[in-house]
Amino acid sequence: MSSSPNETAPAVTARAITPVSMKRYDADFQGFSDALGASFAEYGFAVVADHALDAARIAAALADAKTFFALPEAVKRQYHHPGTGGARGLTPFGVEAAKGAASVDLKEFWHVGRELPEGHPYRRFMRDNVWPVETPGFKANIYGMYEELDALGRKILKAIARYLDLGDAYFEDKVEMGNSVLRLLHYPPVPADAPGVRAGAHEDINVITLLLGAEEAGLQLKEKDGSWLDIAPPPGALVINIGDMLQRLTNHVLPSTTHRVVNPAPERRGFARYSTPFFLHFNPDFLIETLPSAITPDNPDRYAGKAITAEDYLAERLREIRLL
Repeated sequence: MSSSPNETAPAVTARAITPVSMKRYDADFQGFSDALGASFAEYGFAVVADHALDAARIAAALADAKTFFALPEAVKRQYHHPGTGGARGLTPFGVEAAKGAASVDLKEFWHVGRELPEGHPYRRFMRDNVWPVETPGFKANIYGMYEELDALGRKILKAIARYLDLGDAYFEDKVEMGNSVLRLLHYPPVPADAPGVRAGAHEDINVITLLLGAEEAGLQLKEKDGSWLDIAPPPGALVINIGDMLQRLTNHVLPSTTHRVVNPAPERRGFARYSTPFFLHFNPDFLIETLPSAITPDNPDRYAGKAITAEDYLAERLREIRLL
């Protein structure tokens, strides 16, 4: 899949996703929720402007990521722990692949997860973080960014709950200790004869993903007609998309849309691409079963009798993308 000609074809859709401003969140929460939900229902994606995340912290975290990925390969590999599903530390270049893809993705990444106190019952599901000693400040900057994105993600879920008429606090106790992961992504320069693409067409596993804008283009989502739409958020905005867990919970009322990162144009092949997606997850023991309100005569339950915990679903999917 990821090495097919279609993976590097240009997008043919001229549409653009209209940004929704977080300034409306407090001023007109219903309006914000309606606009956000409509974007998710149409695209599976939304662009959120005016997110108010700490710009200095984002810049520091990105600088730390670039410093780490520039280290010698042998140094970086000390932080790779095979057999752990890439849950923490480094996943080296050429390991992960999109589900069903013939070629691996042209990327490497670092994972940071939730810090849990000693004795917490979820420690059996979540590994301890590892921190590179070669980059002072890495832990403070990266985990600070993790906490900000975690808090913002919960605010977005409150708006999604309002859109779905679930009660604003519906998700709060279901994600408060979720197995969420911040990924620092590095796509190195791409040679002309590269065997695959930066990220093959895929859907995200989790509840929602919050993606801070990348300096280099390439992110595309698949439209309902099979064409591809470039996602290019304006400065100061972030991209949010629905993951498979939320799609499953909502019986596809909110779709988890196929997306990819295509290889750059020839004049940009020599430039690396960095991005920082935050994969927000349910608590590991949350049982994903279809919301009764999402089952209608026109939308019968796709998952009747197939309830599954978030942890079991995550493990199942990690095996499919070669991380377990």
